[in-house]
Amino acid sequence: METYEVNKILALFKQSIEDLSKAIGPEKLEQEYIKLNEVMQSPQFWNNTSLAKKTTKEATEIRQKLDEFYRLDQKYQGLVEWFQISEEGSEEWTILEEDIKKMEKELKVFEIETILNGPYDHNNAILEFHPGAGGTESQDWADMLYRMYTRYAQKKRYKVEILDYQAGDEAGIKSVTILVKGPYAYGYLKAERGVHRLVRISPFDSNARRHTSFASLDVMPEIDDEIEIEIKDEDLKIDVYRSGGAGGQSVNTTDSAVRITHLPTNIVVTCQNERSQLKNKESAMSVLKSKLVQEEIRKQEENLKSIKGEQKDIAWGSQIRSYVFHPYQMVKDHRTNYEVGQVDLVMDGELDGFINAYLKAGEKT
Repeated sequence: METYEVNKILALFKQSIEDLSKAIGPEKLEQEYIKLNEVMQSPQFWNNTSLAKKTTKEATEIRQKLDEFYRLDQKYQGLVEWFQISEEGSEEWTILEEDIKKMEKELKVFEIETILNGPYDHNNAILEFHPGAGGTESQDWADMLYRMYTRYAQKKRYKVEILDYQAGDEAGIKSVTILVKGPYAYGYLKAERGVHRLVRISPFDSNARRHTSFASLDVMPEIDDEIEIEIKDEDLKIDVYRSGGAGGQSVNTTDSAVRITHLPTNIVVTCQNERSQLKNKESAMSVLKSKLVQEEIRKQEENLKSIKGEQKDIAWGSQIRSYVFHPYQMVKDHRTNYEVGQVDLVMDGELDGFINAYLKAGEKT
């Protein structure tokens, strides 16, 4: 980098810090933290365990946000000072360039996390993959998406747990449900909910013809015990059946798989990953709670759309993104028009560009 480039980047950093200060309001947050801290010092604080956990979590999130803002501000001040004493081309200049690149990434992450202020954005995420019509071709595409989001989670250093896995008849999957654990997992991954379209030369077609396939991804926040959701026993139908497996010794031969049907909404969830019937039931109930919350979120979104007059079709065929492998290579998000020509990188979990574009677009609406 030349001197004028560094000057320009540092000016952008300064503007970003100022914008972040306006967005989060550190003075106001400090006051909120002080009030919460006073509440937590009360001798009666833990009399209500549920409320105490909620307050503690809120205070922790505020403190983490403030600490990160102050850290970035101090890092920016340090870069300015380092720039003033470094000479272009020197060893110090090389260190300055490296620190600038690191701060660019850190600022982008914090800017997005500042946007993620919804009631469930901090939660873990439950992802469900389902193939569309088309048999093996669509089932293979759903499996490719499952791998893509697993790789994305690994890059974010999230933990992935398989809750339910149903393999396809010849290849791919019939459905998969996974739990993604990590900071802001739902906040980021909620951007990916919808129908994904694939265009490629099918490996299952002996005539090597081009095929279009669809698969859907549903994303729900994991609902912890702090959020109370009333589910009546009489509203549930619980079936126990024999789990399917990968074959050989890994087959679960006990009747441990659990299917729960919520009769008022007709929502069905299954879990067969654990060998224990009790653990599968607990996991299935967790998914059911998340689905009920997600249903409420969808209703709120639909109400908002009707107020705004938006008439966008949300039927099965209204894909949010297209992945074209042939006759050219491109992945394009139809909501933001963000596109990438390197399909292999996207399929390997490089999704930050798509997710960030969607979240930033949502902030402006």
